Amino acid sequence: MLRVVRQYPALLALSAQLGAMLLIGLVLYLAAQLSPWRPTLLATGLLQGLLAATLARYLGLSRWWCWLNLLFVPALLLASGAPLPSWVFLCGFVLLLLLNWNSFGERVPLYLTAAGARQHLRAVLDQQPAQFRFIDLGCGPAGTLLSLARHYPQAQFVGVETAPLSFAIAWLRALPRSNCRIRYENLWRTDLAQFDVVYCFLSPAPMARLWAKARAQMPAGSHFVSNTFEVPGVPADRQVELHDWRNSRLLLWQMPGC
Repeated sequence: MLRVVRQYPALLALSAQLGAMLLIGLVLYLAAQLSPWRPTLLATGLLQGLLAATLARYLGLSRWWCWLNLLFVPALLLASGAPLPSWVFLCGFVLLLLLNWNSFGERVPLYLTAAGARQHLRAVLDQQPAQFRFIDLGCGPAGTLLSLARHYPQAQFVGVETAPLSFAIAWLRALPRSNCRIRYENLWRTDLAQFDVVYCFLSPAPMARLWAKARAQMPAGSHFVSNTFEVPGVPADRQVELHDWRNSRLLLWQMPGC
């Protein structure tokens, strides 16, 4: 059971929240029995959030999930003091779900590529012919893709995304760019044979299978680039440390010939 839960970061985050609630409940019960001191509701929420974030980090979740665990209950408590209808909270949950849809089915949460990673990606793309083809597997709202498309107007850029809200945002943002297209497409159904550079920022879960797909489809001399996450058992040809708060790095492989 634990092995199944570890494959889904959203379930791990929920487990951290529930564990923190149980511990805080126990602490409050013991405090009520031993002293007249009573914390405020907001203070209790902040303590619960801190504990949930600590548990999330202990369970191996990324910092993005830790921040979400830290702020979730305090944000609900703050919002509950305002005259907001209940449907507002439902809408907030649905928005989060639509942005992180891939966390449940494909075990790929929403990660956003930092500016430093984009600069190092440009160093890779500068070595390509002017009319190279680039694909971002799981492009999110397409910030990285559009930044690169503006910088290389003669190249062609494609992003694939299946989280509904992320896709809609990316598709609308890409409309003015003639050299950038967004597809609502599962990355496992995407043909990689036509691309010179394949980029991804996913999670550890799909990397072994994705590498097998890349080896089978990508042409000799093309580049496979992963942000942070390794291919199990396959050392990268080149590794670039990004020195950011996430300790990110770019891992680069060049496809060998037949």
